Amino acid sequence: MRNSILNFVASLFLVSLCFSINAQYKTKKYLRANKNPIEINYAEGSLYARGILVEDDRIILGNSDGSIHYIRGDKKKRLFQLDDFKEIRDIERSGDYLYGMKSGETGKLIRLHNQGNTETIKYPEWDSTFFDGLDFYGEIGFLMGDPREGVFELYHTLDGGDNWLTCEGQIPAFDGEAGFAASGSNVQVLNDSTYVFVSGGVKSRFFKSTNNGKTWDIVLLPFFQEPSSGAFSVCFQTDSIGVVVGGDYLNPDLRNNTAYYTWDGGKTWYNSINSPRGYRACVFEKNGVMYCAGRNGIDFSMDGGRNWIAFANGTFFSLAANEKQLIATSKNGTIQLFDLIQKEE
Repeated sequence: MRNSILNFVASLFLVSLCFSINAQYKTKKYLRANKNPIEINYAEGSLYARGILVEDDRIILGNSDGSIHYIRGDKKKRLFQLDDFKEIRDIERSGDYLYGMKSGETGKLIRLHNQGNTETIKYPEWDSTFFDGLDFYGEIGFLMGDPREGVFELYHTLDGGDNWLTCEGQIPAFDGEAGFAASGSNVQVLNDSTYVFVSGGVKSRFFKSTNNGKTWDIVLLPFFQEPSSGAFSVCFQTDSIGVVVGGDYLNPDLRNNTAYYTWDGGKTWYNSINSPRGYRACVFEKNGVMYCAGRNGIDFSMDGGRNWIAFANGTFFSLAANEKQLIATSKNGTIQLFDLIQKEE
């Protein structure tokens, strides 16, 4: 019996050692490969983009100065800027409309029609809302804001954004609990009836509704309970497989408790075996590979968030992709382009 136990322990040690050596090899390999990515400067000054939308060969960016920029090949253009529309945190598309989400003390949405018309969407209850995330699935849209009077601000649209409704299911918030609008990706619409979002702070939780916000299932996430810590971004690859990333933005190099994964649609969350290299503001999926970005780089996972491998160094805010390249927003009006990972079968 004793020999069997020793052999089992030895086997586990060898498997762990082999994985560690393989992970170190892959880390060095990808960091070398992405040492000099393609860099595009689209604007002067210290602005940066938390909102990014990629449509075929077009890249649309929502920036910290309230502007929306457009890149297509060598063409670069500023589409929009208003003095009272600062700090765009998210860019989304529904039909013929492009939506920009403004955070801050007074949340707003701006929408741009393909023909060039621009309008600010007004809703009576939005005057004192801090918006954190916006997402669309066709004409179904979900918009989440920080708690007001102890209740999360949750809105949705069923007609592409022409009309916005308060979600029927109200969710009381804990004191010190809120959303993080780090990249506008703390919400996701999975299908025409399912919304998910995450919170952080002194409490960090995962929320899911399968009936357009009428009722909510809620699961506590085991992030460190600090005002600057918690879940910042969520991404479901399928209805069952999902990842939440975050950490502590005041301690961006702290690796513990920065990523969790689920295989059952969010009922149960597991701590990643090999974590990202620190605080992560955005998680994004392309072709079955998960990528997450933060102040000290980008990491990727090919197994649904269980293990993360270093991909690139640098400071990044948000992620998107076309069919060939991962596109990451960075400092001083720049984006960086990397070759996508080909998932191993």
